[in-house]
Amino acid sequence: MIKTPQEIALMAASGRLLASVFTHLDGLTLEGMTTLEIDARVEAFIVDELKARPASKGQYGYGFVLNSSINQVVCHGVPSANEVLKSGDIVNLDITLEKDGFIADSSKTYLVGSVGPQARRLVRTTYEAMWKGIRDVRPGARLGDIGHAIERHARQAGYSVVRDYCGHGIGREMHEEPQVLHFGRAGTGVTLREGMTFTIEPMLNQGVRTVRTEDDGWTVVTGDGKLSAQFEHTVAVTKDGVRVLTLRPDETPGR
Repeated sequence: MIKTPQEIALMAASGRLLASVFTHLDGLTLEGMTTLEIDARVEAFIVDELKARPASKGQYGYGFVLNSSINQVVCHGVPSANEVLKSGDIVNLDITLEKDGFIADSSKTYLVGSVGPQARRLVRTTYEAMWKGIRDVRPGARLGDIGHAIERHARQAGYSVVRDYCGHGIGREMHEEPQVLHFGRAGTGVTLREGMTFTIEPMLNQGVRTVRTEDDGWTVVTGDGKLSAQFEHTVAVTKDGVRVLTLRPDETPGR
């Protein structure tokens, strides 16, 4: 769905607020916190401080503000009072925010305490892969270009890309067209046009790309129990390239 300049400005405002949520999280000592405590902190910050709406809560019957996906959890991890973050963990926090009718979606994988080199390398490579995809966003490019760039970077590092979940269009609704795959062939797929807005959110696994969903119906884990990491940004196709609507203050575009 093509957005007008005015609509993209509203999405950018939501994106800036969401970026400030991650800045708030950056200031917390996650080690020793439960994922339910983190969820409560984020909800209070979004509602009380930012005067915005946590868009995930109530979506598809989900009861929480964020997804908290630890170690082998690929995505959709459910916050719990029994889930305490410990040194050595990696945890992806996936958050959505709506302000003035428009939604922004972003996630970041955090290193908790002292994290080993193999986990650090996975997290770093996943972040790089997301930016590889973002750099290929421009009018006239194809969706396959994004997926190809991400998958090539992942494979060169020895990782697999999860194929069961993908990025998506976003705006007034959390999930709009198109679907944005994180694998594929360059030069194929939908042609990008100015005004398109969507997420790029690759999930990279240390081992096999296969996943399974646990009995709660939400939590998705790697098929072999090895680590998984994810990063996500909401982007807009501009006249001459791309604008990252959820860019955080600590980030440099195109890194």
